[in-house]
Amino acid sequence: MVELKKSLDAKGHCVLEMPSGTGKTITLLSLIVAYMKAHPSDLEKLIYCSRTVQEITKTLQELRVLIDYYTLVDGRAPNFLGLALSARKNLCIHPEVSQAEEGKEVDSRCHKLTASFMREKHTHDPSIPVCSFYEEFEIKGRKEFSPIPSGVYDLDSLKTFGRNKGWCPYYLARYALERANVVVFNYSYLLDPKIAEMVSKDFTKKAAVVFDEAHNIDSVCIEAMSINISRKTLDKGQANLDSLVQHIRDVSEEQLREEYTRLLEHLRQTKKARETDICMANPVLPDELLQEAMPGSIRKVEHFIGFMRRVIEYLKTRLAVQHVKAESPTCFLQDISQTVCIDRKPLRFCSERLQSLLLSLELVDLSDFSPLSLVANFATLVSTYTSGFNIIIEPFDERAPTIYNPILHFSCMDATIACKPIFRRFQSVILTSGTLSPLEMYPRLLDFQPVTLNSFSITLSRPCICPLVVGRGNDQVAITSKFEARADAAVVRNYGNLLVDMSAVVPDGIACFFPSYEYMESVVTSWVDHGIMSKVQRNKLIFIETRDRGEISMALHNYFKACDNGRGAVLLGIARGKVSEGVDFVHHYGRAVIMFGIPYVYTQSRILKARLEYLRDNFQIRENDFLTFDAMRQAAQCVGRALRGKTDYGIMIFADKRFGRHDKRSKLPKWIQEHLKESLCNLSTEEAVQYCKRFLREMAQPSSLEDQVGLSVLTEEQVLSKEKSRQFPK
Repeated sequence: MVELKKSLDAKGHCVLEMPSGTGKTITLLSLIVAYMKAHPSDLEKLIYCSRTVQEITKTLQELRVLIDYYTLVDGRAPNFLGLALSARKNLCIHPEVSQAEEGKEVDSRCHKLTASFMREKHTHDPSIPVCSFYEEFEIKGRKEFSPIPSGVYDLDSLKTFGRNKGWCPYYLARYALERANVVVFNYSYLLDPKIAEMVSKDFTKKAAVVFDEAHNIDSVCIEAMSINISRKTLDKGQANLDSLVQHIRDVSEEQLREEYTRLLEHLRQTKKARETDICMANPVLPDELLQEAMPGSIRKVEHFIGFMRRVIEYLKTRLAVQHVKAESPTCFLQDISQTVCIDRKPLRFCSERLQSLLLSLELVDLSDFSPLSLVANFATLVSTYTSGFNIIIEPFDERAPTIYNPILHFSCMDATIACKPIFRRFQSVILTSGTLSPLEMYPRLLDFQPVTLNSFSITLSRPCICPLVVGRGNDQVAITSKFEARADAAVVRNYGNLLVDMSAVVPDGIACFFPSYEYMESVVTSWVDHGIMSKVQRNKLIFIETRDRGEISMALHNYFKACDNGRGAVLLGIARGKVSEGVDFVHHYGRAVIMFGIPYVYTQSRILKARLEYLRDNFQIRENDFLTFDAMRQAAQCVGRALRGKTDYGIMIFADKRFGRHDKRSKLPKWIQEHLKESLCNLSTEEAVQYCKRFLREMAQPSSLEDQVGLSVLTEEQVLSKEKSRQFPK
């Protein structure tokens, strides 16, 4: 709390590494909310960004506990509003729209019922359906300055409130965001410029922004600004143009003339559009560009349609390659100008012009035009940003290298393009996670100057973390996932023997992680052939993470079920997958986590090579330093699944001899390093098994909350006495 308060006092940014499951969220909320109450003129809002719906819900639950405590102490509820915001799919209460499974389908159906032109048609023809919840909110909700009472509202609370009032929870939350003291939503509402333009552009500058689980924030920024275009995308985009031509024939000349007049008068259609109409947002353009007039070559509808046809045809010719080609946006613009005489300026306005046309045509199914919108977004981005991006055209997809399927990757190399506006705009940005080591890398990657960099340890009443580095099998053959050793039968066999022995010793659940799907598939295939899987199945059931979301959900459900009924289970997953990032293996669900190898990214990727080169030239970050940093943060994230609280305990096994080296070990979080002794950094399988037995026997002894008092938990009296003795700053 002291380090966080320093940053808030200095109105600066900070990077704080705190062990997961040890009250990190409630600590952040407690201090920042207290600071907002004590200094209302300095800090007006807290924006808490998380990754998943489950984490958003947990954050609001913690906030509710905090506000309930304020109510108990003060004797009255504070005038305080905490809100969650998520996609329409998670907030819709319309009986028909909410039944759609895909988020895009929910957005499309919602647009059909809430678009301004559909509502206008409804006034003349009541048979045209509209959303009664949105209409009721428009009539009554928007007239109130504060349509939602003080309190803390997670997604379920918003839906319940919406049902009781007959209002749309999604638009209610959007409307109430600016008045809320605490806003909790997904990263993309701030980092993705296409979404931030609609949701968070009017937030006050006197705000603190918390990025929870921020260990992958640079990757999130890059993904938000990158675009992939395949031949199928271009074919669908061409079909979209044909569909637009058909719609244009059905529209009156007067409508098209009105649109042309608006463009001629330099009026931005997006500023006049109602929020319900903005379903296909544009990449953010520089403010000075938005003051310019729309180029005359694309003002008229027929001219714009012809312009987009030329762009798509040009991209098709660029995709007709047999070898990989990489170039900068500047080279791309020079080539398109020389080849098909397309200038840079009309390209920059493609997204604006397409959105204006779609709104003028009053089209309902905007999701059908997403391929054309993708091409228009690419045209806008490639002509706006001449540095920080790279264009890579590959004839084959990496997942199917034998099938000709050309793809154009417009890849962002610089994470600061998406995140720098956040650091400049808000007075305090806090990056926090349980796995941020080494901390110095994030200010370099994101180009900001932090007030505080700190990694915190964990206070425990007993040593409930057991990290081990297994570098040898029982046959003394070194085990590693190095590329040269991946096909070594002895290494694969030793990995299998390690899992067999651990499944016999460790109770309940074991989570295992591999560097990639391909490596996991080859290892599991070998284990099946050599009978290792059948040996494991004698001790526990086996579940495997796949690329299919439905299969993953089913596997996790059955894994937890097997742990609950005492059968025990082993879950085989991959680093950077859904299981390693978003699933908590609390208590008996994860008594041990095994990391098979170091999860380096695929180093032959052209996109990765281009980014490594960019980091070296512009940020002076060496290739090996970044690759090791990225691999170790992913490994720490995987093994961190074993400990989800101070009452939990777990075994963390790093199954690769390279983890024992100082350059790798020093990049693990401080709270893991403290328990990783030098004597545990090169164990054989049998030595690891014996150590695990001793650890589990110790953890099996009864433990109560009273044992933790004074060590990992402080009573109110102890806190007050420490304050009086000035061990804690006031």
